Amino acid sequence: EPTSRVVIVHLMLCVLSPDGFKNYGVLRCEFNSTELKDIEFIFSYYYNKDEIIRFSSSVGEYVGYNEIGLKYAEAWNNDPALLVMMRAAKEIYCKHYIEIWYPHTLTKKVAPSLVRLHTVTPPGGKHTHMLMCSIYDFYPKHISVKWLRDGKVTTSDVTSTEELADGDWYYQIHSYLEFTPRSGEKISCMVEHISLSEPVIRDWDPSLPESERNKIAIGASGLILGLILSLAGFIYYKRKMQGQSTGPVQTSSDQFNLCCLGHWTSLYLCSPVLVSLYRSRPPQASLDQL
Repeated sequence: EPTSRVVIVHLMLCVLSPDGFKNYGVLRCEFNSTELKDIEFIFSYYYNKDEIIRFSSSVGEYVGYNEIGLKYAEAWNNDPALLVMMRAAKEIYCKHYIEIWYPHTLTKKVAPSLVRLHTVTPPGGKHTHMLMCSIYDFYPKHISVKWLRDGKVTTSDVTSTEELADGDWYYQIHSYLEFTPRSGEKISCMVEHISLSEPVIRDWDPSLPESERNKIAIGASGLILGLILSLAGFIYYKRKMQGQSTGPVQTSSDQFNLCCLGHWTSLYLCSPVLVSLYRSRPPQASLDQL
């Protein structure tokens, strides 16, 4: 399991000269843990976006990268007091800030909020199908995504994005498997992360394509809504009739809306508005004019 190399960066100086060139120095601490041996202190000085000189705690002195940087390095390396201060910065500066950051921020763990397995259009080639396993909103960055075919890990025809930063400390990643289905085969996506007590496994259901399942769900929702509105229209009609029970006897034409119950057109013909319009029509009105 690889370890993170975290960087703390401080911009120390930024000066814009009259001729438009920018000079600035950057202090940074790179570390894997709070142990002093895993910490590196680096100071870099830039001129017009080019690094010209650097001090690294792993080297212990200044190194120049161009003509002017070499001159500065020679002068600063001949200053014993300056070198003592820079060599001590790893412990005095880096370790101090790392001990603040590490326990309060960098050790936090957030489990993925969503692991989604679905089919996508393959790019073409020797396989007819492609699955995409998407994992969202996890922290820290490192995560393991594996594909299982009948319970065994497969690495052939597998591609993956890198861990993609969302910009809010969380990450997402997408892994792809190209394959040709085999009868009775079970394909799964397995996710392992430091925040999880056990792997999350999502199995692919090949019984029906996702697009078809969506169509069925939408159709079923429409049917249920139609039945609810039809029932509401019927209840409204019955109550209306009960309130007018002392009036004239209804003719078969007055009750036309009852004929449509049980048919999908009841969503329209049996609505309370149309019932009211039909009952208030002039005597000569016909059903076609409604």
